[in-house]
Amino acid sequence: MTCYFRHLQEVFRRAGILVTKENKQKIDRIIHGIVGVDYKNCQATWRRIKERLATDEASFIRELKEAWAKHA
Repeated sequence: MTCYFRHLQEVFRRAGILVTKENKQKIDRIIHGIVGVDYKNCQATWRRIKERLATDEASFIRELKEAWAKHA
């Protein structure tokens, strides 16, 4: 779980999300949903995140921000 979080600190900052021990799993589940990968499949999730960031980083950040606002 969350094997890719260390690479996303700037993404979280831009989305206005402060990652804590208490909310890490919720954020992880949200990200899995955004990229359409079954929960706990870290490698596939990270692969999809990288693809999304390479093609349209702003859209990914916007989706993350909106999903977090709904679940926070």
